[in-house]
Amino acid sequence: MSKACVVIPNWNGADSLAACLDSLLKQSEKPHMIVVDNGSTDGSLELLEKYPEVEVIKHVENRGYAGGMNPGLQRAIDSGAEYVAAFNNDAVADKRWLRELVQALDKQPEAGIATCKLLSADGKHIDSTGDYFTVWGLPYPRGRGETDLTKYDTQTEIFGASGGASLYRVSLLQEVGLFDEDFFAYYEDVDLSFRTQLAGWKVVYVPSAVAYHQISATSNRLKGFATYQTMKNQPLLVYKNVPRRYLFRVGWRFTLAHVLFYLRAFTRGQGWMATKGDLKGTNLLFKKAKERRRIQRTKKVSDEYIWSIMVHDLPPNARNLRKLRDAWWKLLRKRV
Repeated sequence: MSKACVVIPNWNGADSLAACLDSLLKQSEKPHMIVVDNGSTDGSLELLEKYPEVEVIKHVENRGYAGGMNPGLQRAIDSGAEYVAAFNNDAVADKRWLRELVQALDKQPEAGIATCKLLSADGKHIDSTGDYFTVWGLPYPRGRGETDLTKYDTQTEIFGASGGASLYRVSLLQEVGLFDEDFFAYYEDVDLSFRTQLAGWKVVYVPSAVAYHQISATSNRLKGFATYQTMKNQPLLVYKNVPRRYLFRVGWRFTLAHVLFYLRAFTRGQGWMATKGDLKGTNLLFKKAKERRRIQRTKKVSDEYIWSIMVHDLPPNARNLRKLRDAWWKLLRKRV
């Protein structure tokens, strides 16, 4: 077994899967490749027959990103790999992508995750250079949509790693666990990164590792999918991971943002999907109470440290929230 495995979750991704696999076969650091197929019906399995070097795990149903990743991660752990990467089926990697991430973790034993510079498929925009988490309970990918591709060229620690193209240390996963399958899709990578930070590990951004991603290629096929998953998963992310000392300070801000997102979904004709997601997420909060107690009881860093690595501002694209916040502060100044 190779030092590093790469796990690719796939659901009806035959149109992009070949390019993905071909890019991984050309890696200067040769990985063992595992595709977890989530019940595809588009010819993906027939395509995979042309890649005998790729190990395939087959599901009869779509288990989402988290459910598609975890069997592959567990296979890598059981095989004795030192590192295992998550890689989207609609992404392609520069030939040194994996080597750069492996070398970064080799040099930094305190780092549990290494994430890359993830660009749009045409290479003209940034998709992610790691994830931030704000005191509003809202995560966001650093640099998304920006066109200055050299802006984030310094290797640095960052709050979280994109599940689209990141490398995880197996010993980290053995300690904090795999992706939370209740998330299904969206924010499960931020959840794992948050648990990583709470456990005292670091996340490092490696700009010399580059990959290219067709943003939202899978989720765009399903109307209302992103709205449902966002409404369901954002409360779980906050409730599971934010330390008790700061839960209220994050919670009231998050509640305001969540309500505004819910109302905006109605204006886009997705009110029912938002309602379904919110109801499902509320139900899951009861299930997550036990997980929250375990995560908070076993954390190895101070609450103040977690607060210090959060972004104390809104995400750049939260325009409506910014307007509301600015209006509130303007009103307060007038009263004073």
